Amino acid sequence: MLERIFDAGTQRRLLATGLTSGWHCLEVGAGAGSIVRWLEQRVGPSGKVVALDTNPRFLRGSGSSTIDILQGDICDMELPLATFDLVHARYVMIHIAEYRRAFERMLRCVKPGGWVVLEEPDFQAARAVVGSEERRASFGRVSDAIERMFASLGMDHALGVKLPALFQHHDLTQLTVEHEGHLSAGGGMVAQMMKLSAEQLRDKYIATGMVTEADIEEYGRLADDPDSWAIYYATVAVTGWWQPQCGGRM
Repeated sequence: MLERIFDAGTQRRLLATGLTSGWHCLEVGAGAGSIVRWLEQRVGPSGKVVALDTNPRFLRGSGSSTIDILQGDICDMELPLATFDLVHARYVMIHIAEYRRAFERMLRCVKPGGWVVLEEPDFQAARAVVGSEERRASFGRVSDAIERMFASLGMDHALGVKLPALFQHHDLTQLTVEHEGHLSAGGGMVAQMMKLSAEQLRDKYIATGMVTEADIEEYGRLADDPDSWAIYYATVAVTGWWQPQCGGRM
């Protein structure tokens, strides 16, 4: 579902870097592999796509000489330095407590004149817009539980909005910043994705002490109701150009 919702926007951003045949690309957190396969088509046989994931089960058996599959954590992997024309990650950094270290590891892999494109959520943007008072209140409590859950793991539920400053701190230039709020009616793909997420993470949300079973049920009903509207979260996408300077920060 994630791919169906977001791949078109990701592809647009990657193309805006000048992505073309012969490029070497690193996809961090390759997931189901839709962007890896798309990159393979863009770079052609003269290019290379390295797909990194902690569990690359969806990538095995591709049979492509253009795609290299690596299993591991970006914070621990020894990747080739100054090698890639493009490094991309989507919804990866938010799950890494040491996200600054992860970013620095990615940056070491980018060749001078290369590009970094990151897309990460901003859950602090979440709010119910239209719906019953009870459901909107439950939506707010579920959003609070999401924040508390991430915080308990040492992670930032609003990491997306920190990305532009992170790029700036590391001297990337030609920054492009997008902040897209995912406003969806009940029954829409984003609403259904977040309902499914709440069902899967029900026990963790309840463990925060911020929500009850009833709140999660009401959250799901709002996500199903076509007359209800909510911003479930936002995505912040940042593109930056890397040209290391003498004495630049890493």
